[in-house]
Amino acid sequence: MDQRLSLITLGVEDISRARCFYEDGLGWSPVSATEDVCFYQLPGLALGLFGRAALAEDARRPIDGTFSGVTIAINEPSREGVDATFAEALAAGARALKAPEPVFWGGYSGYFADPDGHVWEVAHNPGSVIGPDGATTFGG
Repeated sequence: MDQRLSLITLGVEDISRARCFYEDGLGWSPVSATEDVCFYQLPGLALGLFGRAALAEDARRPIDGTFSGVTIAINEPSREGVDATFAEALAAGARALKAPEPVFWGGYSGYFADPDGHVWEVAHNPGSVIGPDGATTFGG
């Protein structure tokens, strides 16, 4: 199997509400969208939004409301970038889970939940490099 990630799909309760968060709140632009699904091209992969019930049916997995242990991360080149991105997410309607702070691994990070409860980390990792295209390289 190739070592790559192509798409992260989030099951959302309301596509319109989710799109407002990502587009109006965060300023992202979709590359493809219908009433039922929406895709955003990111550096090296894409983020998809799909109705939560339809995604559960498609995957044949119940959504039971517990934390799945999965987070999505946005890495920033500085602590100031983390603070700015975190504030932007909150202004767009995200809920703060943990304010950005120094962390045990030598970086700086915080967590927020989008309107559907998906957990996002915003982090500065001094061991990573953010390229001109936004792609993050670790150990670099």
